[in-house]
Amino acid sequence: MNALVINCSPIRDGATAEITRIISAELAERYSVRSICIDDYSFAFCKGCRSCHNTAVCVQHDGFDRIINEFEDADIIVAVSPSYWADVPGQFKAFIDRCTPWCNTHEPHASLRRGKKGYSVALRTGPGMHECEKIIQTIEHFYGHMEIESSGSLGLCGVEYKSDVEQYADRITDFCNKI
Repeated sequence: MNALVINCSPIRDGATAEITRIISAELAERYSVRSICIDDYSFAFCKGCRSCHNTAVCVQHDGFDRIINEFEDADIIVAVSPSYWADVPGQFKAFIDRCTPWCNTHEPHASLRRGKKGYSVALRTGPGMHECEKIIQTIEHFYGHMEIESSGSLGLCGVEYKSDVEQYADRITDFCNKI
């Protein structure tokens, strides 16, 4: 089985990247793992033209196509997202918006191979879980419209720097053991 672990942060070497690295290493014991960072791809914002509502195809062709192919190849998807003003970073939100051709709220729509399971990991610098819960809701909402089964989540508070991740190593490992 193939697992995709996506760093939803535009920062390739921060706390989110460290969590992505730990999850990837843990899952590599059981799955073929591919890790990507949203910022490694260049793609435009959704134009809002709605032509995909009639064709199930986006009029734009750019780095987005490579990311959606990663989603197609994966059986398991783990989205790891920091809090940017109590939600996912804009780069990941732009990706979600571009997934409209795959959204099950209109016909025709494209679809990913069935049977995918999605997991969500949210982190924030502050002490309250409410922001993590909002991020998880955003990712799970996205998974639902992509017909990816939401199968588990983890919220981590008090994480600003890569060094802050170490205190959660056991929780991250326990989370990975349920995937």
